[in-house]
Formats: sequence, structure tokens, C-alpha cells
Amino acid sequence: MRTHQPTQMVDFAIIGSGGAAFAAAIRASTLGKSVVMIERGTVGGTCVNTGCVPSKALLAAAEARHGATDAARYPGITATAGPVDMPAVIAGKDALVEQMRSDKYLDLITAYGWQLILGEATFTGSPDDPVLEVTCTDGTIETVQAQHYLLATGSTPTIPDIAGLEDIEYLTSTTAMDLSEVPESLIILGAGYVALEQAQWFSRLGSKVTVLARSRLLSREEPEVADTLREVFADEGIQAIHQAAVTAVATEATTGGVLVTATIQGQTRHLHATHLLVATGRTPVTAGLNLASVGVDTGPGGEVVVDAHLASSNPRIWAAGDVTGHPQFVYVASSHGGQVVDNAFTNANHAVDYTHLPRVTFTAPAVGAVGMTDHQAQAAGIRCTCRVLPLDYVPRAQVNRDTRGFIKIVADADTNQIVGITAVATDAGDLAAAGGYILAANMTVTQLATQWSPYLTMAEGLKIAAQSFTTDVSMLSCCAT
Repeated sequence: MRTHQPTQMVDFAIIGSGGAAFAAAIRASTLGKSVVMIERGTVGGTCVNTGCVPSKALLAAAEARHGATDAARYPGITATAGPVDMPAVIAGKDALVEQMRSDKYLDLITAYGWQLILGEATFTGSPDDPVLEVTCTDGTIETVQAQHYLLATGSTPTIPDIAGLEDIEYLTSTTAMDLSEVPESLIILGAGYVALEQAQWFSRLGSKVTVLARSRLLSREEPEVADTLREVFADEGIQAIHQAAVTAVATEATTGGVLVTATIQGQTRHLHATHLLVATGRTPVTAGLNLASVGVDTGPGGEVVVDAHLASSNPRIWAAGDVTGHPQFVYVASSHGGQVVDNAFTNANHAVDYTHLPRVTFTAPAVGAVGMTDHQAQAAGIRCTCRVLPLDYVPRAQVNRDTRGFIKIVADADTNQIVGITAVATDAGDLAAAGGYILAANMTVTQLATQWSPYLTMAEGLKIAAQSFTTDVSMLSCCAT
């Protein structure tokens, strides 16, 4: 028989324990609010457990191995790459995750002093009086009543409706990071940042990788991004196929591998591999929360519908992070968490604004972007002018002996103000961050072109790209201003 504990009365109840949840709990604690956090799985959420931290650790490991195979581009340097000890690679990733989960999550609960309840939460009560009932992992039932509630339950890999998929063993972005051996060959469904990062690190560890893109690689970014990455992938032995609609998958009876049937540019093709990875996006986690009973609306993808201040249709229930269907970056989630607390308890009236939100894909070279693409600017009614600077004109790229990529600036032709920056380059994420400051300052192309910039940095490429609006940069000396 389950034991029901007395109802807890708190200021703030949080469902979830990822980036949004922790940012909110820390902020609420510093305001002197009583906080209860409820987690049904592993503390830390997606980022530390199955997302940013483990994926970037594996990318770094793959980059180290690739450096040996690619050493010949540096004159006088030779190196070879030995076989991959995949169990050791995974063990190293797991050790890092465990350490960061302890240092950046579990230890903070103790330091700030909020309560953690491990169990499954669901809403009961009514829209006017919402209550959480928690079925704890130890079998007890906890009831929590709060002044405000935060839904920070994150997202989970999306599984598309493809004939035969439910009948085969396939990988997701989560399970792919726990393999005990490197797949001999791998077909990846999807062409977003998760799919492309995993495509490259699997290839660099020794897999023969094929990426199937429904339209093109990173289809929401500038078309030059897809073209560049496709060339980079081809050089590394990764086949990227655009305009591919997968119609069926099956297990091959003779080999035990995977057979994928797809329509590619109007023709039916059959592709074979030992493994299949499904990386077609992520779906907000709201099932089982009984949100309708407390007047919380959800959208067609299961996301919690929120206003600009992150309040749901119930003014006492808020949402933050991936569960809102907003941009799925941990820095967005953590920003959401702090904004929710300020809005709920201090009437700060903060509104989310993604105008200068940088976005990064950690391929090599990386993709970094901020602001509008050329197409988005035109759709917004901006008469825009653009320049695309090949990395051949960036001294840092030449010194690195890696000129794969470009820097693109989109500007308002009437005001000269920069409205978008995209880069494919080493350290493109840093360029996107710098671009965010440029856009936030409403800088013009002329201002950027005359700004101080240290020589032999990749950031100097931003200045050179701005100079290219009025100057033939091929006629500049190395450090001309």
C-alpha cells in the first residue's frame, strides 16, 4: 500500500532538472523562495546527460583522431591513427558527464538548499487550484501545492512515421552515444545540427556514413552553408544526399543490416548500412502531466503554449526550455528559467527576444550564425545587400591551412546596418557570439570595416567581410586596415 505524505506548501514547484530548471531554482532561491524540484529520471536534463556535454566530448575525441589522419596538410608533418577503443571512448565520455552532473547540478542543490523529489509528477486539482501529485521512486505519494509552477520537462528524440521503423533496431542521438563499437556503416535520417555533428564524429571514428536530408543540410541557414558542408563531408568520405524522402526501412535478411528505401529527386533508391540513426528533431515532453485538467494549452507538437513572458494559459503555471517549442539551445533554456522567476515573483515583465540569438553547429569547420539570413531579410521587407567572403581571404584560415568556408554579412541597403552574419569556419561559434554584439549595437558595415581587430584571429574575418562591401580585398596586404 502506498503511503501518502502530507501536502507540501511551497512558493515554487519545478518539474524537471535540466538547464531551465536549475537556472530557475537558483534564481528563486536567491530571492528567498521555497523551492521543490521534481525529476523522474536522471538529474541534469538533456544537456549534461545526453546532449551538449557528451556529444561535444565525442566530437573532441573524433577531432583528435582526425588530426592524425589529416596531418599531411601541414608540410613536414606525418602521423597515423590507430584503431578506436570504443568502450574506452564511451567510458571517458561517461566519466566527464558524471563529474559535471555532480559539480554543476547535484552539488548545487545542496549548496542552495532546495528540495529534490525523485518521481513522476502529474497535475490534479483545477485551473484555479492546481496541485502536483508525485509518485516517488520509493513508492510513496507526495503532494505539492505551490504559488507558481514551472514546466521544464525538456524534449525527447522525435521518431518519424516511416513504414517498418517500429520493426527494426535503430539508434537515436541518445543511444548512439553509448555504442560499444564503431558501426561499419551508418545511414542518418535528418540534416539538422544533431544529425550533422554525429555524422562527422562517427565518420572520423571509422564509419562509412550517409546522410539523408529531406531538403538540404541545415535548411534554415544560408544555402551557402549546405553547399560548403556537403563539400567538406565529401572530402571526408561522408555522402550527403539532398531532397531525400524516406518511404520505408527494413532489416536485410541476408546481412542483418538495414535497408532504407527513399525517393531521391523523383527516383526510388535502396541504401544499405549496418546501422540506422534517426535524428529528425526533438519533441517536447508533456505526456502524463495532465495539463488539460489545470487549463494549460499545448500545441500540435505537444509543446506548452506560452506568451512572450513564458506564462502558459494558466497564469500560475509557466514553461521554459525545449518544452515550449522555442529554439532548442541550453542557453535559451537557462535564460528562460531566470526570466520565469523574475516575471512570476517580481513582476519584471521580461519578454523573450531572439533577434540576436546566436546559433552554432559544432561540425569541423563549424557553422555559426546570428540574425537574419538573406532570404529572411527579404521576407521581412528589407532591401538587403550581401557579401560572401571566402576564407581564402582570411589570414588566420590561411595560417591554419584550412580555408574551407566563408563569412557572409547581410545588411540593409538603405541604412547600411548589419542584420545578419553567417560563418562556416574554425571557431565559427565565436564569430556568431561576436556577431550578436555587432547586431545588438546596431553597427553598420562601415563601422565594422573600420573597427580595431587583432591580426591573425578568425574574428578579423568579420572586418574583412565588411571591407569587401566597398573594397577589393584581394588587393589588400596582410594587415591593411
